[in-house]
Amino acid sequence: MSPVETQTQRSKKKPKPKEVGGSLLLFLVALFLFNLLILPSLSPKPPQVPYSKFIKQVEAGEVERALVGPNQIQYILKPKAGTQNQTPRVFVTIPVALDLDLPKILREHDVEFAALPPNNTGWVSTLLGWVLPPLIFFGIWAWLFNRTQGGAAALTVGKSKARIYSQGNTGVSFADVAGIDEAKAELQEIVDFLKNTDRYVRLGAKIPKGILLVGAPGTGKTLLAKAIANEAGVPFFSISGSEFIELFVGVGAARVRDLFEQAKQQAPCIVFIDELDALGKSRAAAGPFPVGNDEREQTLNQLLTEMDGFDANKGVIILAATNRPEVLDPALRRPGRFDRQIVIDRPDKSGRKAILEIHAKHVKLAPDVDLEKIAARTPGFVGADLANLVNEAALLAARRRHEAITMADFAEAIERVVAGLEKRSRVLNELEKKTVAYHEVGHAIVATLMPGVGKIEKISIVPRGVGALGYTLQLPEEDRFLMLESELRGRIATLLGGRAAEELIFKEVSTGASDDIQKATDFAERAVTLYGMSATLGPVAFEKIQQQFLDGYPNPRRSVSPKTAEQIDRQVKEIIDSAHQIALSVLQINRDLLDDTAKILLQKEILEGDELRSRLGQVKAPPELDSWLHTGSLNSQQPTNSVNEI
Repeated sequence: MSPVETQTQRSKKKPKPKEVGGSLLLFLVALFLFNLLILPSLSPKPPQVPYSKFIKQVEAGEVERALVGPNQIQYILKPKAGTQNQTPRVFVTIPVALDLDLPKILREHDVEFAALPPNNTGWVSTLLGWVLPPLIFFGIWAWLFNRTQGGAAALTVGKSKARIYSQGNTGVSFADVAGIDEAKAELQEIVDFLKNTDRYVRLGAKIPKGILLVGAPGTGKTLLAKAIANEAGVPFFSISGSEFIELFVGVGAARVRDLFEQAKQQAPCIVFIDELDALGKSRAAAGPFPVGNDEREQTLNQLLTEMDGFDANKGVIILAATNRPEVLDPALRRPGRFDRQIVIDRPDKSGRKAILEIHAKHVKLAPDVDLEKIAARTPGFVGADLANLVNEAALLAARRRHEAITMADFAEAIERVVAGLEKRSRVLNELEKKTVAYHEVGHAIVATLMPGVGKIEKISIVPRGVGALGYTLQLPEEDRFLMLESELRGRIATLLGGRAAEELIFKEVSTGASDDIQKATDFAERAVTLYGMSATLGPVAFEKIQQQFLDGYPNPRRSVSPKTAEQIDRQVKEIIDSAHQIALSVLQINRDLLDDTAKILLQKEILEGDELRSRLGQVKAPPELDSWLHTGSLNSQQPTNSVNEI
């Protein structure tokens, strides 16, 4: 027999315990229905007549005998004349309350009467009325008890909630994972060990006990774990770190023990813990006064103990995924527990193309679709983003009643993912439209001259997303992993190009540049405090990035002296001011192009393609641009038409 038994085989070996609660509940319901419906129907009831008719029959001398009770009267009529062996005709009537003349009437007409005998079966109804409700309550409780514990003998509050895939039948293989070839190659060793354990054991090699997958959200960590289990063909336990934590202290530790006990019984197998940071946060984060009865801490301690308690070559491999490795407890990341950390990075251009090819198998593409071009236009997209992109394109094609998904559908889908949905219902007045048009054209003209900004693909004044009245779509031509100082300055100047255009044309500014100013300030502050690009402060880091794989900005500044903080603020302002001045210089030299392009944009609302490229090809560079990009200082005199003069 194979060392790995499927869940189905184990369930066949173990007889299922009888569910007492369900059987008892079914019996009580049947007894209640029998007493209420069937039992009364077994004894035939005599016909019921009105009380007035009964009195008339007595006065007419038709009644032979009557049994009088407080709630009913049963009486028998005299046999009809000329009939023999006639079955007694019995009737029932309901007496009228306080009819004190009834005995007198019965005596006057020679009717034999007596009291109605007591009901000998009434005790059954009384007994059922007192006993049946508690029995039904007990039966329901027993049934629910059996349901919650799955037929076990004790409550399952401490049982593991892991989902088990027998024989690794997760439905995902390595063929369904693309864009992370290095991680796949690294994890292929795990699959080979699970399939050929003897080869490694013979040489004395020890397979890593734990493997930690770290990366940004959506990069495919969970998908990769399922593919490993499927390729190895071993049972796969899947659970989230938050499923261990409960209100009651000790429950999480009990679930950890139960999970590892099940895993040892089904070895070789893979245990996958998703979102490990929910369970394994550093215990030092509790502060100077740690709480010794903390549920999460006890659960983490139990996990550390269990990972130390089994041999590396028993075939139980712990896979975990997180996008916050910096918050994990150091005891988790030491050798002997999570021995190996594999970074699942964002895919490059070829990786994005491979991911698109996987998702494109499930949709119908038109001949004009170029997946390589789509991959080039989606830098920074992870696997989940690309899957969503293909789905958005398919939805657009279906809405437009296309026979297949076209390249235009993909282009619109990219804009939806990047900028949001179009909101043509948001109507702008003429001044607002003109301000937005000059603002976006200002971005495009300044960006044309700046290095590392990307190719300007589209300018639009159609509102999109949340609060975006217009946008300039810039798409990088290649994947970039470093940013030069000149490129950082150029990006700041591009962000301030919209505000500079408003100043130049309208001699005042609007609130539309608030997001641009925020981003430009963040870039400038990073340049000074994180990247060490200030000649005055030098290569000193005043901030520290804590979140490596989550989108976000660095933590607030470290504790610095007031003088240093003042210098940082001064340097940031100098970078912003110089970028602002260079943006004004570019737009002043290209004032005619700015006016003409803005007027055409107001008419068409969207500029793209050859028309946009031909116009941006006419942009002229000011003489001080090259010096500013490399030194950050303006050699020539600053423009006269600046914000300080408005």
